[in-house]
Amino acid sequence: MKLRGILTIAAAGSALLIGEVIQRTLIVASVVLFPSRRHRILSAWQQLLARIMLGSSRLFGGAHQREIPHIPGGPGTLVLMNHQSVMDIPLVVRALKHTYPRIVTRVRYAHGKPLISHMIRLYQYPTVDPGATGRTGLDDLRKQTASGDVPVVIFPEGTRTRDGELGKFRRMGLRAILGGRSWQVWLVAVDGWWEAAKLTDFLDNVSKVEGHMAAVGPFTSPEPGESVGAFIADMERRLGALFDDVRSGAIPSGRVTRLGPGNVDDIDVGSLGEAEAVVEGPGAGPAE
Repeated sequence: MKLRGILTIAAAGSALLIGEVIQRTLIVASVVLFPSRRHRILSAWQQLLARIMLGSSRLFGGAHQREIPHIPGGPGTLVLMNHQSVMDIPLVVRALKHTYPRIVTRVRYAHGKPLISHMIRLYQYPTVDPGATGRTGLDDLRKQTASGDVPVVIFPEGTRTRDGELGKFRRMGLRAILGGRSWQVWLVAVDGWWEAAKLTDFLDNVSKVEGHMAAVGPFTSPEPGESVGAFIADMERRLGALFDDVRSGAIPSGRVTRLGPGNVDDIDVGSLGEAEAVVEGPGAGPAE
């Protein structure tokens, strides 16, 4: 029903406008006055915003997001997630409890977007311009992501697909990020939100959303200076396999498959028989 979509947009829009004021005043003042609590303050604020956005979609729109996986986050954590809708951002925020992510964002969102533009500056999100991927831009991205004490999130497809299927990775940005340091890489797959990807789709289809989400990791990336081409291809394949399992229901929403050390070469999502892995969340038990 379009009415439910209108109500959701109205509620979320109001939250953005009010949140803009709170963020520019109370949150900024708190960070300035209590610099030692910066991480805690920014984490709590972003978690609250994510709850509001997802809660509005559920309460007013009728969207149903199944259980969200919880993955560890800290220095050197890189999250690769497929991209289906604007709700991917609050979803990945909720997946990273007790911290906040720095999300690789298009530079055009850094200005003129209520709450979002100021958040990009406050949280120091790495920004990219897809039309300017020369050496300088890629070096800047590598430097922006190589330092920091919180996880980095990138949507390696760079854009959404019409049917929600996983698109091909745009590798230049990911290659630059991987070249900056060694990472512990987590793969996160989400499905069910693609029919509400655009504003017009959201108005018509938010009540039909049945979201599912799962994660697997960590995978250790190559050291800086080493070739990353094969690693990127492997992550693309594995994220595709994870997405297929989430879409088919082979993996329940909220499932986290945590890999043990030294078993990365043996792991294949959906076929974990020979690997030592800890399965957490719904349906947790011995890997099958």
